[in-house]
Amino acid sequence: MLIISSKEFRDHQREYFDRVDNGEHIIVQRGKDKAYALTPISEDDIYFNAEMVKKLKQSLVEVQRGEVTRISTPKEISDLLGI
Repeated sequence: MLIISSKEFRDHQREYFDRVDNGEHIIVQRGKDKAYALTPISEDDIYFNAEMVKKLKQSLVEVQRGEVTRISTPKEISDLLGI
């Protein structure tokens, strides 16, 4: 893991992004008490992508039609989760 200052990051952003893309862990230190981890993300990492919005809309339609399963006991929760 590499820890760099925010100024160092600003001066050499491309280099550090390339290093993160190659699997290196980089922390950018900002002042004495703030730090940020550089992490690459993909379309799959974005929770509210088009596919997820479609699923949420479909779920709302199912709820409006009453197509729901009500769970109220710990056993029902365990059964649902398979534990």
